[in-house]
Amino acid sequence: MNITVKRFEELNTTELYNILRLRAEVFVVEQDCVYQDVDDKDKKALHVIGTNNAKIVAYTRIFAAGLYYDNASIGRVVVAKEERRYGYGKVIMEASIEAVKEHLKEETIKISAQEYLKHFYNKLGFKELGEGYLEDGIPHIAMIKNGA
Repeated sequence: MNITVKRFEELNTTELYNILRLRAEVFVVEQDCVYQDVDDKDKKALHVIGTNNAKIVAYTRIFAAGLYYDNASIGRVVVAKEERRYGYGKVIMEASIEAVKEHLKEETIKISAQEYLKHFYNKLGFKELGEGYLEDGIPHIAMIKNGA
């Protein structure tokens, strides 16, 4: 999988369409969750895009500290359903953590993780913060990764 990191202004219309389509396929259709995905936060984010054979198969968006949380953050972590068996979730998250360090010069990262994925994030160095909560009807937990 090839990784690119782009500001919103650098995305072409086809890339933006394919990112939004992937997010809708997973978060709205697959997870049966009606929510406002297009939330104006994309304009402030750095977009980490994973492609395979010119198709977007994995994606995250990252934010500098103070834009979403007090710390830098990673969100909208998504891998196309038919591509999950290849470990792209780990690859896109490692690339996103590296992008936070390289592009945002931040070491501490906070995420809002779907609870069923907390062990996946634990393996990447994230630790749970506080109690779980519902976000758009789905159980989530805040998690943080400190430094190096």
